Amino acid sequence: MTKSDSVKSIESLNKKITSCKKCPRLAVYIRDVAKNKVRRFKNESYYGKPLSGFGDVNAKLLIVGLAPAAHGGNKTGRMFTGDSSGDWVTKVMYKHGFASIPTSLTKDDGLVLYDAYITAAIRCAPPQNKPTRDEIENCSVYLQDELKILKNISVILCLGKIAYDTTCKLLQIKPEKFGHNKVFTCDNYRILTSYHPSKQNTQTGRLTWMQWSAVFTKAKKLIQKA
Repeated sequence: MTKSDSVKSIESLNKKITSCKKCPRLAVYIRDVAKNKVRRFKNESYYGKPLSGFGDVNAKLLIVGLAPAAHGGNKTGRMFTGDSSGDWVTKVMYKHGFASIPTSLTKDDGLVLYDAYITAAIRCAPPQNKPTRDEIENCSVYLQDELKILKNISVILCLGKIAYDTTCKLLQIKPEKFGHNKVFTCDNYRILTSYHPSKQNTQTGRLTWMQWSAVFTKAKKLIQKA
């Protein structure tokens, strides 16, 4: 598949994702959040639809998150954009040469990813960040399609246990015990795991900046060895 073919395939898939209504609970929730805005964003427009992935179609690194944040990606229309998790993701990617700028504020801020593609296990923000098993199952087909289109992926970085379990299920492998900065080998992929850069982890010290940066140092080394 040429780069042009990959771009067309991803664009087609992304249209399918953004029009998805497989999960009634999530569809209602993201529309409600977009309509009944929190006070700090009352004057801002919300995207309020399922989110596609984004990045370099020739990427070797695939980053799999949990889901868009209700007042992050669900507001801005791009994953890891407009919230603290997005700040951590983009800053570390910039530091390690995967991003053109160190911030991810809006969908049209000029951010370009190099050799990396960002996606998630769930494409709609779930209430309390807790998707149901059926919702994860419904959404997993999109991650599966991305893996088919993104032919150069050699390292899959899973942010959190749900992302890790979803990836293992798609690849038909039994998940080992989840932990931070661990590496597992599967077929043509190296699976790298990390705690999710959520406020719950970063503000409590469960995930420090040094630990977070070390994950991307390891990702680069794994890519170079592939």
